Formats: sequence, C-alpha cells, structure tokens
Amino acid sequence: MSLPKPKVTISDVARVAGVSSSAVSYALNDKPGVSAATRDKVLKVADSLGWRPNSAAKSLSDASTRSIGLVLTYDTAVLSVETYTMELIAGLSSELEKEGYSLTIRYASSQKSEMDVLRDWIATGGVDGVLLTNIELGDPRVDLFCDHPELPVLLLCDSSVAGGLPALSDDEQSSAHLLVDYCHELGHQRIARVAGPEALSHTFIRDNAFMEETAELNLQYSCLHSDYSPDGGRRCTDRLLSLPNPPTAIIYDNDIMALSAMRMAQELEMDIPGELSIIAWDDSFLCQVNMPSITALSRDVVGRGRASARALLDMIDGQTFESTTDVTSEIIFRDSSGPLIA
Repeated sequence: MSLPKPKVTISDVARVAGVSSSAVSYALNDKPGVSAATRDKVLKVADSLGWRPNSAAKSLSDASTRSIGLVLTYDTAVLSVETYTMELIAGLSSELEKEGYSLTIRYASSQKSEMDVLRDWIATGGVDGVLLTNIELGDPRVDLFCDHPELPVLLLCDSSVAGGLPALSDDEQSSAHLLVDYCHELGHQRIARVAGPEALSHTFIRDNAFMEETAELNLQYSCLHSDYSPDGGRRCTDRLLSLPNPPTAIIYDNDIMALSAMRMAQELEMDIPGELSIIAWDDSFLCQVNMPSITALSRDVVGRGRASARALLDMIDGQTFESTTDVTSEIIFRDSSGPLIA
C-alpha cells in the first residue's frame, strides 16, 4: 500500500524559490508587491512542485477575520514597564469588543520584522484593518500601505508625515508650548528635556516646538534623546545635572523616565521642586502614587484607543475617515513642580 503524497505548501514553494512566504502569496494570488521576475519565478516553482490552491484556505482568506492588527516594535525593556501602550490597547479592545472584533497583536524585534508581518497580513487577508504607531520620518510602512489601499489602515501620527493616509494625532506643538509656558511662569530660565528617539516623527515635531517656544521666551534650553527606558532617563538626567549651569526644570517625554529622574534626584538629596522641577509628558497612575507626585501632561490615551478602533471599523465598512488632530492636552499640577527657590 502506497502512502499519500504530501501536499505542497506555500512554505515549500518559498523555500525552493528562495523568497519569503508572503512574496509567494502575493505572486500566487496575483497581487501587487512583487516584481514581474519574482512572480514568474514563483509560478514556475509552484508548477514544478505541483502546488495546488487550498480552496478552504482561499475561502477563509477572502472572508472577514473580524480582527484589527497591531505590531509592537518596542524594546522589551521599555514595553515591560511602559504605560501608554497598555492604555491604548485597553481603549482599542473595549471598543472592538462591542462590535465582535478582536485585536491581533504581534511583536517584532526590528522594522524589517514588522514589515514582514504587515506584508503577510496584506497578502493573506490576516486582519481586516491595521493600526500603525510610532511613525518615523520616511517610514517605509507609509509607502507600503499607499501601495495597498485594499487594507484599511490608521496611523497615529501627524498628518504631515502620513503620506495622505488616514491619521489621528495629538497636537504636539501646542502641548510643547503649554509645558514651556508653564515652566516660564514658574520663573525657570534654564529648561531641559529628555526626549524620545530622534527618528520618531512626533519627537521631531516636539523638538521643533520646544526650540521655537524657548527661543521666543529667551530661555536657555537643552535636549537629550533617549529610548524611553528608565535607564535611559537616568543617564540623560545625570548628564544634564552635570552641566556647569544645570537646568532647574526638566520635562520628560514619558512617565517612566520622569520616575527614574525623581529617584535619582532623591538619591542626590535635591529639593524637589525647590531646586529642580520634574514634569512628565504622559500622565499615569505611577505619577499619581509616587512620592512626591509628579506633574504631568494628561492625555486621554484610552479614549484615543477607542477613537482609533471606531475609525478603523468605519473604514472597514467603507466609510471615509478624515485625518484628525486631538484637542490640546492639559497639565495636571502635582508636587514635583513649582517656583525655583533661590
């Protein structure tokens, strides 16, 4: 009795052709995303191996998955302590659940890995829509989705870097001006900021806004870039406090870096806020329960997650979403900031 011949899979074709599985899927389903030469090569290899489409799988790929895709590319040291992403996911999940949708989360260790995941979702119909976060200047994900309008996508970034794709953004410029003006009103003349990675588009927008407003008010301004991690925040704080004329107020681009700075200042027995005011861009329960509590810029991140889910669901239903900017955030005044005591 002869054994049944094993079924040839897309992975088999990809291995022999020397391309990715998603490239094979593009070629076999006659979708854009691969060159004519690659498509021809894949089709010849598939034919030589005896590949045949799985009708059940094709039926599933053409159907709605009732899911939204999100790829996280944070460093694990940041992701394990970062509050923004968890608040965003909470908002997304609660809104999607109302419509019977789920959130499909993938982790990627690099931009290349994320691009592979996104190409696979586009090729296979693995999700009904995608939310993109942490958009960089010249981000290849923007070009990818401009080339594939068939899959609804929403970008959390300023519309100026979205390439015409639907975007939901914070008013980064107004928020930066608000924080600088607050420090100026307290009497601080030397202000510093510990910012996020320079490649991120929202960091770039904040950088320009801080330089613009501090120059307008004739304030001394210093900025160091970090990776959002506690260690990164601590290292940057140490460098800033080592300056000949150190800042008297430091603004941190997330709550975690502000918390690590607070711990460092306490170890140095600095008077907070008499000698140094510490302010976080993002508010969280950590800012509230810390002693002293930390002044922070409050944003409704959970609400932003809900709005993102609603926008994607509307786009999946065929509606058009106009890029939107959220209203200006507000400062929550707490114990870590105040007038400088000479």
